[in-house]
Amino acid sequence: TRSTLANTRNMLKIIQNTVQFAKNHSKHYQPHNMSEIVPPEVRPKPAVPAKPSHVAPPSSVPFVPSPQGTGGEGQGSGRGSALFGYIGIDTIIEQMRKKTMKTGFDFNIMVVGQSGLGKSTLVNTLFKSQVSRRSTSWSRDEKIPKTVEIKSVSHVIEEGGVKMKLTVIDTPGFGDQINNENCWEPISKYINEQYEKFLKEEVNIARKKRIPDTRVHCCLYFISPTGHSLRQLDIEFMKHLSRVVNIIPVIAKSDTLTLDEKTEFKQKVRKELEACGIECYPQKEFDEDMEDKSDNDKIREAMPFAVVGSDKEYQANAKRILGRKTPWGVVEVENPNHCEFSLLRDFMIRSHLQDLKEVTHNIHYETYRAKRLNDNGGLHPISSSGQDTQESNL
Repeated sequence: TRSTLANTRNMLKIIQNTVQFAKNHSKHYQPHNMSEIVPPEVRPKPAVPAKPSHVAPPSSVPFVPSPQGTGGEGQGSGRGSALFGYIGIDTIIEQMRKKTMKTGFDFNIMVVGQSGLGKSTLVNTLFKSQVSRRSTSWSRDEKIPKTVEIKSVSHVIEEGGVKMKLTVIDTPGFGDQINNENCWEPISKYINEQYEKFLKEEVNIARKKRIPDTRVHCCLYFISPTGHSLRQLDIEFMKHLSRVVNIIPVIAKSDTLTLDEKTEFKQKVRKELEACGIECYPQKEFDEDMEDKSDNDKIREAMPFAVVGSDKEYQANAKRILGRKTPWGVVEVENPNHCEFSLLRDFMIRSHLQDLKEVTHNIHYETYRAKRLNDNGGLHPISSSGQDTQESNL
């Protein structure tokens, strides 16, 4: 009984001490009712800025962070404001455009045909500048070369901030001989030499960051406006060269034909090309989708393009135009009712210039590369002195 009373007294003391401790600290303890508890403030998520109607190109000025404590986050200057603009994967198009404008690109075009068909004049008219050689005709004192020569002229053209290195490869002497047997071989050799040069740079261990591209992207073949049919030389050339380069046939000086003669001649040329199995650019097998097929079908139906070239301006209808003056009027080069020059220009430059380069790289060059490496049993070694190898002057 005594032990029980002792335990009870101890328990009462503990309770009294606990109550006293609570009273002493009651001023630091403020109990709250459940109704007085305020839920935490819910902040809305930051809204993603919507894509504006016209997305301005991002600023090229690098973002410089402002020092802390001098303005806060919302007081940034104009330097870094572009960094926090519209975000979307379609901005890669603008990035590619800016990079292309800085580096520029190459385009190499070859013109093949007999002398006097206006090859240099047409190329000058295409690019509205003197980009081709002055003349390929021969004076009385000069001797016609016994073989086909290869002569190239390069220019850098800049338009709208975009730089293009244009190389025009001329072939004086083609088809001017009495015996024109195998006269296409020097041209084919030149085209393959450019593929070989690119291949050597590509497989080199210490290759350049940007390999110079001298490969022929397009070959304009000029057909004489006879009004009858293709010559055997025309057929043999396009049959051999269509396997290694993009060939676009054109009827030169088409103003010498009447409208009926021109339409009939174009139909004959298309039938002969189909009968001989010659596929000119754009080839049907390279159509990627139905949209490309529809556009390319219209181009294939218009081939060969009946063109007129001229670098002289005349006054007509109260404006200056490029054309050829005749006793009965002026043949307007850029008038679709007079010739198909504007169709050829839009096709080569506006819509298919990049595709010409891609087909050259992905089809013709890859075909040459695979054959070349298979013949050597793999990658052939490139010596350090290989870059000093002199090119053939043909």
